[in-house]
Amino acid sequence: MSPTTLLAIETSCDETAAAVAIDAGRELPAPEIRSSVIASQVEIHREWGGVVPELASRQHLRDLCGVVERALSDAGVGWTDLDAIAVTQGPGLVGSLLVGVAFAKSLALGLNRPLVAVNHLAGHIESLFLCHPDLALPSVVLVVSGGHTSLYHLPEAGTYRLVGRTRDDAAGEAFDKVAKLLGLPYPGGPAVDRLARAGDERSIAFPVARMTHADRAPGAPTVKPPGFPMSPGRLDFSFSGLKTAVARHVQRHAAEHGRPLNEWETADVCASFQRAVVDALVERAFEAARRFGARSLGIAGGVSANGRLRDVATSEGEARDLPVLFPTLQLSTDNAAMIAAAGLRQLRAGARASRDLKALPTLPIETGSTP
Repeated sequence: MSPTTLLAIETSCDETAAAVAIDAGRELPAPEIRSSVIASQVEIHREWGGVVPELASRQHLRDLCGVVERALSDAGVGWTDLDAIAVTQGPGLVGSLLVGVAFAKSLALGLNRPLVAVNHLAGHIESLFLCHPDLALPSVVLVVSGGHTSLYHLPEAGTYRLVGRTRDDAAGEAFDKVAKLLGLPYPGGPAVDRLARAGDERSIAFPVARMTHADRAPGAPTVKPPGFPMSPGRLDFSFSGLKTAVARHVQRHAAEHGRPLNEWETADVCASFQRAVVDALVERAFEAARRFGARSLGIAGGVSANGRLRDVATSEGEARDLPVLFPTLQLSTDNAAMIAAAGLRQLRAGARASRDLKALPTLPIETGSTP
């Protein structure tokens, strides 16, 4: 089998990204990433305190051609050297997704190359294989970001089974909302992580939701591990109550002291809030690993860059003799290299998208691409 050169495009939120990857045609555990280019929109959205969908899609239109051309140049390949095109189909902001999908469809049609539709969450999972080609299977992977908090069981490479998810806010969304509440700059996750280092994480007993009751929010079904009597919802997450608890603490402090939180008090809130989030994530991730007999635990997505999450999960893994793996910081946030890795895996499996591919803002990972 001759090598396959694939161009991947990612525009699911507020990063415009393109990457070129080479599949050498052998049974290698991970492709070679020849280039990975990202144009961030953080500065554009900072003044609004969060991503503005309309602004995001318009900026993708401005940036995408240049980003793709830079990716090709960095990889030392031309348009006709490409063998396939991969693009994020969803989930994400529909206006942003449309830009990438339309570009990829046009390029595939113009070059007469196969098109592969990639689930954004599958990309985050595949970022682990890029960094850890020998990742032991079966595995459990926690995908945690601004828009998603989900647990997946990987019985084998390329198979992703949902076993837990947030019922309300994603963990990264909670970080951003709490940061805004505290007057911290956008993006909120890094700001909270940075300030939390100076705070006392046990100064405030914020609640950690434990999903144990039988009623479930609507959504994709989760998987019951064979041989385990699983209480419904045990592996799900909830962060809306924690966010409300932080808001009430801030309001109560202002009423009692007649002033807003000072720098040290804000640091204590950040540290205590972050501890509650990380404890919930780590507890459920390791419980899922135990139930499914996982030989490794992967943590991917933007929140996987959080310092406390990395430290606590790594220490817990050492105590349990379970490898805990993270992508590099560069591959933790949205990028096209992970889309390339997922796209090449699907291409090898024979997946092809039709020319009338649609962008889907909600796309369960198990369904794969939808023409």
